[in-house]
Amino acid sequence: MPGGQGAPASPQAAGSAPDRVPSGPAAGPSPQLAAPRESPAPRRGALRASVPQKLAEALSSQYGLIVFAAGLLLLLAWAVHASGVGKSDLLCVLTALMLLQLLWMLWYVGRSAAHRRLLRPKDTHAGARWLRGSMTLFAVITIILGCFKIGYFVGFSECLSATEGVFPVTHAAHTLVQVYFLWGHAKDIIQSFKTLERFGVIHSVFTNLLLWTNGVLNESKHQLNEHKERLITLGFGNVTIVLDDHTPPCNCSLPTLCSAISHGIYYLYPFNIEYQILASMMLYVLWKNIGRKVDGHQHRSVRFKFRGVVAGSVLGLSVLAATIGVVVVYLIQIGRSKSKSELALIMFYLYAIALLILMGAAGLLGIRIYRIDQKSLDESRSPARKLDADLLVGTASSSSLISWGSILAVLCAEACPPYTWFNLPYSVLMIVEKYVQNLFIIESIHREPETLSEDIRTLRMVTVCSGNAMPLSSSGLANGAVAGDAASPGGEMLHAANGNTGLREGCGGEGGEGSREGTPGPACRPGFLQGDGKRSVLRNIAAFLFLCNISLWVPPAFGCRPEYDNGLEEIVFGFEPWIIVVNLAMPFSIFYRMHAAASLFEVYCKI
Repeated sequence: MPGGQGAPASPQAAGSAPDRVPSGPAAGPSPQLAAPRESPAPRRGALRASVPQKLAEALSSQYGLIVFAAGLLLLLAWAVHASGVGKSDLLCVLTALMLLQLLWMLWYVGRSAAHRRLLRPKDTHAGARWLRGSMTLFAVITIILGCFKIGYFVGFSECLSATEGVFPVTHAAHTLVQVYFLWGHAKDIIQSFKTLERFGVIHSVFTNLLLWTNGVLNESKHQLNEHKERLITLGFGNVTIVLDDHTPPCNCSLPTLCSAISHGIYYLYPFNIEYQILASMMLYVLWKNIGRKVDGHQHRSVRFKFRGVVAGSVLGLSVLAATIGVVVVYLIQIGRSKSKSELALIMFYLYAIALLILMGAAGLLGIRIYRIDQKSLDESRSPARKLDADLLVGTASSSSLISWGSILAVLCAEACPPYTWFNLPYSVLMIVEKYVQNLFIIESIHREPETLSEDIRTLRMVTVCSGNAMPLSSSGLANGAVAGDAASPGGEMLHAANGNTGLREGCGGEGGEGSREGTPGPACRPGFLQGDGKRSVLRNIAAFLFLCNISLWVPPAFGCRPEYDNGLEEIVFGFEPWIIVVNLAMPFSIFYRMHAAASLFEVYCKI
């Protein structure tokens, strides 16, 4: 029967259609043959369109680096008392940078509100809710720090310049607007005004980095003053005790209030430092996302669930409580006398060695579970995830400079007091623990979420072990995943895959895929490495390491720094060179612990 106009074409006719193209002058080229000739044109057009974007990215990054380098030189000039550079000059520059960023953020928020009905692409990896929440907590403490500085300015208003009163007010306003901006726009993928936005965002990144550097410098100068006062108790009388605290040249109108404020300010600086670095990280991801094409594969959001992590949480909280106790005892005993200082150092080293061994063992166990588990990795591109991994490796390498210096000092010193020998295993374990923990975190954040993969694996095991050779189509996978989700509360699907002895024996006895390769298949492994058992172990490891990293953040952030008080490194390397090394590497060490804790929280939510 001849097919009419509405009749569907047969597969044979469709497949042979290109062979029956009429020849002759009247016959035009077929659409199939003409398409390949026109395909290079859009490719060249896309390449030409990407050139201005790359140029704008390079120009904006160079602008940011110039601003940061100029600010660093100004900070260094103030720190070394360069002639003609005072604190008011430094605060004027920082205030101008914050005001410029404020103008850009207000313009961006206003433009976004005017076009709020437009659908805009979002980066699901960027600006997680827990990350914005922790940034908000640190921002609140930063505003409290600003209030303390305003009170300090009021007390010494007779001899302080007006910039020292304007700076904390501007900083508080900058903090409020920036938190609001990041809560609403950290996930944005900007596709309009891209050149202008690149300069605005990179200006914001390096403004926050300069504020971070300013906080680090102020906190380090305070710690150095305390260190110089303590050194004399350990018998290092040849070290000069010249304090450099930039105290105002007049008396406070309220002496008691000014004394309390000046001591309280330095206990709040660690939170201010963490806020500035978190804000700069989120802004950097926003800058990397400008003009980026969104992948079709959107990751589902992960949620925090406190279930099945009693062991890891209890052990981690015990470590945190013990750490706070050790820090309090250390700060009380150090500097009282030589014998008490040595006992405080020995106590700290022994406790830290035991903690680092536990953390390293937990990290190795997690890596071992991942190595046994056959699971695909998430290979999608994500600026946020790449930044997390780069920061973990970079800050761990920078902070390890102190550990390597301590190892060389112990090995090369002519005479070592007994308490300094504990520094050797402590420094070695510090390097090893960071290496193991980085491996665990990076492998965890590059894995697919657990629920979907477990459902697919369960369906695969049931199919293979039952002897069916039916191919798994995309619709079958989808139905299987849904069925797995529906059956998991009752346990029928998991029982069939993990708890049925007959299936496991049949799979292994028939020479399944795992036995042919010499490694046990997924269904033939121990029960604790599958399903909920494996997930529970990994969650406990992540919770324990999360609390341990917070515990290791506390001592250096609040003044417990044996790298200062040990004294041996200063004999081997010299006082000033070692102090420079510690002041450069210690901020990275403090930031590494907080960033590792944030990454482990993300790992816990993902498992």
